[in-house]
Amino acid sequence: MKFELPDLIKGATLGVVTLGALGACASTPVPGEKIAVAEASLHRAEQAGAPQLAPVELATARDKLARAQKAAADHDALPATQLAEQANVDAELAEATAVAQKSHQTATQFDASMQALRQEAMRSTQAAQ
Repeated sequence: MKFELPDLIKGATLGVVTLGALGACASTPVPGEKIAVAEASLHRAEQAGAPQLAPVELATARDKLARAQKAAADHDALPATQLAEQANVDAELAEATAVAQKSHQTATQFDASMQALRQEAMRSTQAAQ
């Protein structure tokens, strides 16, 4: 069997293209894992009170997660992975926003309690004089 130069070039080109395609598949993260991480982050955000305290951020996370799930179902790995990563970040933002809002509310309540104690202390001091 005699190979000519164009046949060798075609074979080498096909080999490079095949290896490139396999490499691209191997380098794309599995979207299912990223989606599971985003789902867990979304659950934590919900438990932290994000539905009431960070509804916009939570809605954004839910939307991106749904889009990631659809892309994964359509076997679109790259968009699914990217959307799942974005959904995870948005869910973490929603959780952090909810925690910050709760902390702010607690600090405000503490300040109000301290003010009430100061006023009571002043009244007790004035009554004793």
